[in-house]
Amino acid sequence: MTTQQRKAVVLVSGGMDSAVVLAMAREQGFLCHALSVSYGQRHTSELAAAAELAARHGAEHKVVTVDLRSIGGSALTADIAVPEAAAAGIPVTYVPARNTIMLSIALGWAEVLGADDLFCGVNAVDYSGYPDCRPEFIAAFERLANLATKAGVEGHALRLHAPLMRMSKADIAREGARLGVDFSRTVSCYQADAEGRACGRCDACRLRAEGFAAAGLPDPTRYASRA
Repeated sequence: MTTQQRKAVVLVSGGMDSAVVLAMAREQGFLCHALSVSYGQRHTSELAAAAELAARHGAEHKVVTVDLRSIGGSALTADIAVPEAAAAGIPVTYVPARNTIMLSIALGWAEVLGADDLFCGVNAVDYSGYPDCRPEFIAAFERLANLATKAGVEGHALRLHAPLMRMSKADIAREGARLGVDFSRTVSCYQADAEGRACGRCDACRLRAEGFAAAGLPDPTRYASRA
């Protein structure tokens, strides 16, 4: 089977990183199936952005609901304020086990589709310090995927691609610009409003804005306020 014929499941959150990953997978010739997870996050406008991204790239889009708000533990899934200043350590916006859960759902869908490739937009350069965004996690999950699935046991090697892992936010912005990604339609903010407009103050907004500035590109983000 050629690359052009291969299917891939791409985790698409609606943010700038996953938008670039989806465009990269399409450029590589994969038939993409976009997966988003509604996990009880406060910024649900990202799901509408994800649906728009999938449609733009001609990808089937599936949304799976998992209630992580029922366990809380994060500023994104509980009544905890989203910090608007950088702090040491893993921030309260970390969602316990989120990437493990999302990748597990993606893995299950990949088996159903007969897809051997999964893509995600994790990054370990300009990021918030989440433990499930590190290369060690991605390598460990790929090993698990090949041990824990019928496909893996029967010799269909499953590959987990994290093409942004060692890219800076500036690199990601440049790559997206090369691929024609409309970043104005993506939602990265931890507390975006219902229209997907960003707060301009949270960690995600800061990293995103710094990335466009470092890349020498205009910031296309739709902001609710720049106060």
